[in-house]
Amino acid sequence: MTTKGLRPDFLYGFATAAAQIEGGGADKEKASGKGPSIWDAFCDVPGNINDGTHVNKTCDHLGRYKEDVALMAKLGVNSYRFSISWPRVVPLGGRDDPINEQGLQFYSDLVDELLKHNIIPFVTLFHWDLPQGLHERYGGWLNKDEVVADYVRYARVCFERLGDRVKHWLTFNEPWCIAGHGYGYGQFAPGHKSNTEPWIVGHNVIVAHAHASKLYRDEFKAKQGGIIGITLNGDWTVPYDDSAESKKAAQDKMDVAVGWFADPIYLGHYPDSMRKMLGDRLPRFTNEELALLKDSSEFYGMNFYTTHIIRAGADDELNGNTYSDFKKGDGSWIGLESDMGWHRSVPWGCRKMLNYLWDKYKTPIYMTENGMPVKGESDMPKDKAIRTRSPIFFEAVH
Repeated sequence: MTTKGLRPDFLYGFATAAAQIEGGGADKEKASGKGPSIWDAFCDVPGNINDGTHVNKTCDHLGRYKEDVALMAKLGVNSYRFSISWPRVVPLGGRDDPINEQGLQFYSDLVDELLKHNIIPFVTLFHWDLPQGLHERYGGWLNKDEVVADYVRYARVCFERLGDRVKHWLTFNEPWCIAGHGYGYGQFAPGHKSNTEPWIVGHNVIVAHAHASKLYRDEFKAKQGGIIGITLNGDWTVPYDDSAESKKAAQDKMDVAVGWFADPIYLGHYPDSMRKMLGDRLPRFTNEELALLKDSSEFYGMNFYTTHIIRAGADDELNGNTYSDFKKGDGSWIGLESDMGWHRSVPWGCRKMLNYLWDKYKTPIYMTENGMPVKGESDMPKDKAIRTRSPIFFEAVH
């Protein structure tokens, strides 16, 4: 991996999620003491995952993490963003439930292995895998008081056990996906389809973020010397034409895709367009919650992949009641086709998004995910696939 032209303190590396890579299968999971997550339950239902794969059988990072870290070091990276599995640390999930020492030891060993290779760990506390026990016990993210208290206790355990070595913390990865795909569209765990639950879940995630951040800043930051923030997803938007309607639609889309979470965290309120669209279905923050939100994220974790052309008129609140497309009015495409239908490569959109986020939120930005799945890459010979990869394929942190 070339680093020519990068300043010496530039951080660059890879990013993963626990449920996507740890795996291990039923026997190893039992041996490690991990409890089931909502993704285990989701994968158990035939048809939920197109090819029938399951989170309990992935690429066995649990058993091969030393080999994986050595490969990262060989590529020359200096940072690695990974997530901790809440049910691996607290199998039943709750604040009064027992801690799994085997699970904590795995993450401690992983951090040590990274540091041995001069790779800086960036740790995400929650990347979608809620303990199934909490979902069954009280509805998980739908129950603010219970889930916030349980999440904060889990966060405390992680800060206490790993914070002497981990200096970069992320409370959540892509809360839009937690709420929108998990409780609106039903495409992610737990598979709910609702026009009320996403806004409740999103609100509760924001409050949980604020509480965990305050805990870190009040009790751990001074002695451990780290920073804490959140990672949000969002694509750049381009109006379909120069009409006022299209320009408003593009901003409405940005308000839901980014502002839904960024505005409360960095500005202290939801976007006006969301309040007008949702009315009483969009929860309101208490004065205590607003105080907690202030300065709750010391940076903006930016996950960026593509750019959309936006028109008004769709009946889809999770997209700001807009249509998203990649085709321009003249019939041409906005960017290079990738291997996924939701994605086209539009590099200049990344710069537009960076400027937008800085101008609006005035907060340091770490790019925590980016990249492009090359069309047909999985069918290419390995040597050709490697040559075809673009320089933005790694998920950079800077």
